[in-house]
Amino acid sequence: MAAFIVRMGPLLVLWLAVFLSGTWAVDRGNFKTCDQSAFCKRQRALKPGQSPYRALLETLELTNTKLTLQLINDNNKVRLLLELYRLQGNMTRVKINELKPLKPRFEVPDVLINDPPTEPLSLLSQDENGVVLSLGADSQWLIVSAKPFRLDIMEGREVLLSLNSRGLLAFEHLRIRKDTKVDPEGAEKNEETDAANEPAEGEVCGRDEERSHTRTKTAKEDGMWEETFKSHTDNKPNGPSSISLDFSLPGVEHVYGIPEHADSLKLKTTDGGDPYRLFNLDVFQYELFNPMALYGAIPVMLSHSAQRTMGIFWLNAAETWVDISSNTAGKTVFGQMLDYVQGSSETPQTDVRWISESGIIDVFIMLGPTPTDVFSQYASLTGTQAFPPLSALAYHQCRWNYNDQEDVAAVDQGFDEHDIPYDFIWLDIEHTDGKRYFTWDPHKFPQPKDMLQGLIDKRRKMVTIVDPHIKVDSSYKIHNEIRSKGFYVKNKDGGDYEGWCWPGNSGYPDFTNPEMRAWWASMFAYDQYEGSMENMYTWNDMNEPSVFNGPEVTMHKDALHGNWENRDLHNLYGLYVQMATAEGLIERSGGVERPFVLTRAFFAGSQRYGAVWTGDNTAEWDHLKISIPMCLSLGLVGVSFCGADVGGFFKSPSTELLVRWYQTGAYQPFFRAHAHLDTPRREPWLFGPENTALIREAVRQRYALLPYWYQLFYHAHHSGQPVMRPLWVEYPHDTATFSTDDQFLLGRDLLVHPVTEEGASGVTAYLPGKGEVWFDVHTFQKYNGAQNLYIPVTISSIPVFQRGGSIIPRKARVRRSSSCMEHDPYTLFVALSPKRFAQGELYIDDGHTFNFDKQKQFIHRRLSFANNALSSRNLAPGSQFITPSWIEKIVILGASKPSKATLKTPDGKESLLEFEFDASMSVLTLRKPGVNAGVDWTVVLQ
Repeated sequence: MAAFIVRMGPLLVLWLAVFLSGTWAVDRGNFKTCDQSAFCKRQRALKPGQSPYRALLETLELTNTKLTLQLINDNNKVRLLLELYRLQGNMTRVKINELKPLKPRFEVPDVLINDPPTEPLSLLSQDENGVVLSLGADSQWLIVSAKPFRLDIMEGREVLLSLNSRGLLAFEHLRIRKDTKVDPEGAEKNEETDAANEPAEGEVCGRDEERSHTRTKTAKEDGMWEETFKSHTDNKPNGPSSISLDFSLPGVEHVYGIPEHADSLKLKTTDGGDPYRLFNLDVFQYELFNPMALYGAIPVMLSHSAQRTMGIFWLNAAETWVDISSNTAGKTVFGQMLDYVQGSSETPQTDVRWISESGIIDVFIMLGPTPTDVFSQYASLTGTQAFPPLSALAYHQCRWNYNDQEDVAAVDQGFDEHDIPYDFIWLDIEHTDGKRYFTWDPHKFPQPKDMLQGLIDKRRKMVTIVDPHIKVDSSYKIHNEIRSKGFYVKNKDGGDYEGWCWPGNSGYPDFTNPEMRAWWASMFAYDQYEGSMENMYTWNDMNEPSVFNGPEVTMHKDALHGNWENRDLHNLYGLYVQMATAEGLIERSGGVERPFVLTRAFFAGSQRYGAVWTGDNTAEWDHLKISIPMCLSLGLVGVSFCGADVGGFFKSPSTELLVRWYQTGAYQPFFRAHAHLDTPRREPWLFGPENTALIREAVRQRYALLPYWYQLFYHAHHSGQPVMRPLWVEYPHDTATFSTDDQFLLGRDLLVHPVTEEGASGVTAYLPGKGEVWFDVHTFQKYNGAQNLYIPVTISSIPVFQRGGSIIPRKARVRRSSSCMEHDPYTLFVALSPKRFAQGELYIDDGHTFNFDKQKQFIHRRLSFANNALSSRNLAPGSQFITPSWIEKIVILGASKPSKATLKTPDGKESLLEFEFDASMSVLTLRKPGVNAGVDWTVVLQ
């Protein structure tokens, strides 16, 4: 590393000195606040009041697919075009653009999976005050008020959601900049069309008493045409172009989503502080519990109350800020009780304001009404979670960096020697030849295929890192091809944009260009990526993109992607990198194999291409805790495949923290240990035999549960339902669940409350569901739902409960990797409800190809227990797949002792089964039914 630093130049040396030093903490001064972001400051200076926008009802046009209507700003006479769509599946789309912009404004491509199908709007009434439109089902209406312009969506007499009810619609139109002149008093003044002489929409919208900028301020000072942050100047050839719109949600106190933020699951109000920021940034060792931007941005917010769940999808890829206010925020319990005693009739309401730097207003309102409906609605727009190879759901071992082939072999052997399963070992940037991606260090990794073959022999796999910054080096094939094809992002002057990253001076491929993406994908072919084999997969890091010497450690906003500035599409870059990489892994196999690609940066739609992790966290207890709400937030907006670096990336965890993190990570979707270059080695066996045993047990629990994990991801892929869920998703009327984010559900049927407090002797878990029961998966003890349960814990405890009424498949024979367990038998855990009923599923396919989709090669079975009989029936009659796996054991929780147990198979044969009954725990164990997992069968208890 030292020699490498010497070659890199003074700027990067300084950055690395900070990055690699022991004083690990985010430098907040590197990142803007709203006050330091000119457009955010301008927009936020606009206070609620009467909107200057008016709907010109005489321009209304209604077709089979949409309603169009012009809006006018009565202050500056600029007209906007409003388009309203009623979409299939109980959604409404609202688009607002300039009627006649000077040049086209950016509209986000490639995120929606298709042009959303529409349903006809019907006009119910119209007068000089507005129009009323029918939204079809359930007496839903859309009311367009003319002066001031406002939209209300109603169901019956109830307002579900309002737009511009607080008058915060603000649309900074594109304009021509005129020459700078000097006024008589000697102060410089920029005379821009509708800017200096007319109120700017994003600023004041005509309410003089609320202006935060005087007319004598220069354009540089108000940041309309140019702004400076630290040493970086952002030139804005298009001038001010920001947009804003407010939404009011009557009856709502809880909103969620808009990741990525290291914050609680329930979003906080932003009054008196910064808004939540959505702007993909490389923020190393981020702070917790604040609204700073992080690596990814998904502009989707969910609202939830006991009556309804809804969603708002703000389709804009520019820097975005989200303000949240509430009329109940800050009230004490006493204050709420006083309201109740005094009969206060104030309805709770949450108000949300979206502010983006450029683009258009394009918002999808998902009307639910249930959480499941909202997930389906969003999935219909942006797609579902990619169905990963089964092995990707197993355990991953990573650090920056494994030194060489010998080190990889030694770590691999260490897992076998300590009887700990793993599936993937990872190589970070040091495996390359001088940070040239798609290459290998010729001294440390001289025979990569030998190394990969050694892993294949053990049915294991590898991930290598491929970042999107390319070393500027005329002897580097990848760089030469990108430059010769003109595929690099350009600077404002038209030359190739360059910045500093790990290789030193780097170019940044323009992944917004489909030709560039196709070329990038072709580089993963086995004859292009030398040393690669079919068991090697990919990790895209630093794809915000990270530019060490750029403003806010990222790309300059005036960099050019074709005709568009980075300003317009910044948050899309990471999605495009992962998209192209995933396509490359698919293409290299001829379209047969499912890819696995991990990304750090993401946007709406990233779920279609792989997994996400929470970035450069720290070995601290609070970072362990925050991994739960961070992944829950991602799951709510489509990204189920989420995890955090087990053990923390920065610093060194105590053995207790490391053990607890393995225990937590084993029950989160993406399960990977990772560590910084400067931290001591922390393979699981380096902390003494007792801790090795604890970690082994956590990892083995993960492997035993892989059939259930795989089934959950199959459903996420088909329906968009999150794998890891907040409790309120399944118990939407139970207000006790609405703010819970220290425990979670996996699917419907497993409740997990990890131990995340140092030195904990117990945890209190909330078991939801009045009239339901839950079973401790370790002891089989039964507990009633709708209670707070105190659970004494030791260092070996992982509190997990199975819902009464469910059937969960497991594999008890844990081997060195998931592939080694492919044909092993299943154990079914049947947890009976109080009505002695249970239901579950079993899903099986080959675990790695697209044959489940293209050729319907899979097994999907319904498992049901009713009337003292457990049966397996085919859920997919059109599918075909043969498995050698069989049912090895059936464990029934909450059972009664039978006199006999009989297995019935389709050929009419009946056979008696051996069983054991534990009367103290009401657990019945049926041994060796021996029936194939893919056929019909019934076990009758008498």
